[in-house]
Amino acid sequence: MATQQIGHYDTSSFHQPARTRSSCGLAISYPTPIPGTRFFPGNKISDLQPHPTYTLIQNYDRFARFYPSYRILLSNFAATNIPDDKPSENTILKKTTMKKVIAFLTGAAILFGASNTGAAILFGASNTGAAKKVHSIGDSTMANYDESATVTRGWGQYLSYFLDGIEVNNRGKSGSSSKSFYREEAYWTSVKKQLSPGDYVLIQFAHNDEKNGGMDGDEVKAYYSSIGDETSAAATDYRGTNPTTTYKEYLRKYIDETRDAGCTPILVGPICRMYFSGNNIRRNGRHDLGDSFSRLTADGILTEQKVAADDHSMDYAYQMQQVAAETGVPYIDLTSATAELYLSYGQSDCMAILSDGDGSTHLSATGAALIARRFVQLCKEQEILSEYVSLNPELSVAPSSADLGNGYVGQTLSKEFMVTGFDLTPASGTISLEASDGVEISIGQETWGTTGSMTYNGGTLIGRFQARIRLANEGLNSGTVTLSANGKSTVIPVSATAITLSGDTEVEAYWRLEKDDTYTVTGPVSVIPESWHSMEVQRYANPNANTTWPEWTGFDASRKTQRNLIEGGNWPAGEIDEVSTRYIEFGITAMPGTTLDIDEISYFMCGCGGNGMCVHVWYSTEDDFSNAVLIYSQTQMPANNMLDGKVQPVIRLTGGKSLRLRFYPWYNNASSGKTFCLSDVRFHGYATQTGGSGIDGTSSPVHKTGSAFYNLQGIKVHTPVKGNLYIEHSTFSDGSSQSKKIIF
Repeated sequence: MATQQIGHYDTSSFHQPARTRSSCGLAISYPTPIPGTRFFPGNKISDLQPHPTYTLIQNYDRFARFYPSYRILLSNFAATNIPDDKPSENTILKKTTMKKVIAFLTGAAILFGASNTGAAILFGASNTGAAKKVHSIGDSTMANYDESATVTRGWGQYLSYFLDGIEVNNRGKSGSSSKSFYREEAYWTSVKKQLSPGDYVLIQFAHNDEKNGGMDGDEVKAYYSSIGDETSAAATDYRGTNPTTTYKEYLRKYIDETRDAGCTPILVGPICRMYFSGNNIRRNGRHDLGDSFSRLTADGILTEQKVAADDHSMDYAYQMQQVAAETGVPYIDLTSATAELYLSYGQSDCMAILSDGDGSTHLSATGAALIARRFVQLCKEQEILSEYVSLNPELSVAPSSADLGNGYVGQTLSKEFMVTGFDLTPASGTISLEASDGVEISIGQETWGTTGSMTYNGGTLIGRFQARIRLANEGLNSGTVTLSANGKSTVIPVSATAITLSGDTEVEAYWRLEKDDTYTVTGPVSVIPESWHSMEVQRYANPNANTTWPEWTGFDASRKTQRNLIEGGNWPAGEIDEVSTRYIEFGITAMPGTTLDIDEISYFMCGCGGNGMCVHVWYSTEDDFSNAVLIYSQTQMPANNMLDGKVQPVIRLTGGKSLRLRFYPWYNNASSGKTFCLSDVRFHGYATQTGGSGIDGTSSPVHKTGSAFYNLQGIKVHTPVKGNLYIEHSTFSDGSSQSKKIIF
């Protein structure tokens, strides 16, 4: 029977940031009190004490008249005493930006019980009582991952395991920087729609902000364009920010807009990379590029620049902390905490236990769970979210029950469970697992059965197991998993619901991708044609003379595929994750008057020219591709080995709603000419008539919805030349398509 490898860490040496008081959705640090008051300022709120750099506020009398409860507190910041009748014009002081005062006054409202609705509106303060949700925004180290698609995990997906009584909405996204998450519609724009007054927003960025050696990507693009080097401009990653300028600007935007929504922003230091140097984590592992960075000057780009260790101008985590101090926002120093965690394991065990096994950045389930738990510990120490903290030192299982969701009869659905215990007695032992009829369990997903066990030592257990149910019968399928240790047992209910797919008409959209991007359509569905974003078709050909296909297909090495290439042909160095603006998309739309139930998304893909091709495959039913679901993750794809990507999701589209499928390829080192090959992309399902028929009626005249042009070799032409011969591929509003030769 497989045994779970166990790690441990010592919490006594972790850095403990300043404690905070949390109330009504606002957290305030309180290292020292302001003299003569009961108010404990947070971070740089204490800067509101008299200082020569402050300028005058002229409207104190108006403010104090409407909000008299602030007078006592504000008097401690006056340059002169405040008379009861009429304050002098030089009574109240502030910095040139009112935002510093607003952060302070919001805290005062809590301490003095101010409840005037006008005050809450005026200062953007929350007056809503208990928080409803924790929203987390960040990059791939925080993101959710499909347990069946990859071993990689984000710490944000385990956050709910250590919080009780509050919902976690983890919106971390692979490849995001503070800039790209803010600017691309699918991310921050959609998160803001989910915010409710009283919620919390956790903000963690830096990993992808470090693109371009610490230079801002837009500024670098503009520089290259100014000297006529459009090739370099196109190759520049716009996601990069500069730590002292644009990085801080985007953090401030998140803070301001979170507060505008009546919510509490919390800045979270980015987790470290596992960059060991002896008994330390290197500067760049802590997101300080001070040992090697690039600088854009009036005379061009300077590379391999260096500053002293006490110079924090290129230190993203430090600059985030400065923004926290400047704005009065709580700061959770997860950067220092993860450095100490990694060092407590040592390089070998850290890479073996905490890493996902593919580089020094991304996490295993154990690493992600430990970091999520450590984050919650830090919150508790600072009295942030403390009423929701659940850090049971005894043996616990998360989730404590599991609904595996809906599936089709005959499918198998699974779920991962995390088992944790700290300071266990006895210090060594075995946890036994037993599944009831209808449920199977596995530790490591190598073998499945009805029994299993985990061992632990040192009083610490951090393990995981998987449970699965094969949907044999329509309706509810359920069972249990029982964990036993030291005479005690915990029963975990597990269930899943089987549905039978049915409909009036079978639907299929299919792209063969043998000579062009034409498709065939069966049934009432409209197709979203294939499109390329920072990608292009190189040609249609077999990947290699030795290409292999899954044996069951019967295909041989001569079968042609669509070979796709990054625009410009050169894959950049240093990419360890997807790029949000580089993808290939396919899609379908349910016809008006129908409901479309999807039971299959399938395709074949491979890398050609080397083993370094990587890809994430996502689908979304949102037009802006928000709330996307990861269905495939592959790094270092074996060259010329066509992989089967078939999945069977349960997706229902009502008339007019769309399903989009995106492939996000990248290469694991600088390279040219490497292609990402696609073949046989397919959507399948059944449509049911629900209203004005999209099945057997024609509610509107058929019209052309788009055209694309190809040369006679099947290569798409973006700018056709008048007088040349092309193949025109047209699509129509009824989902049909037509190809014909034309002279443009």
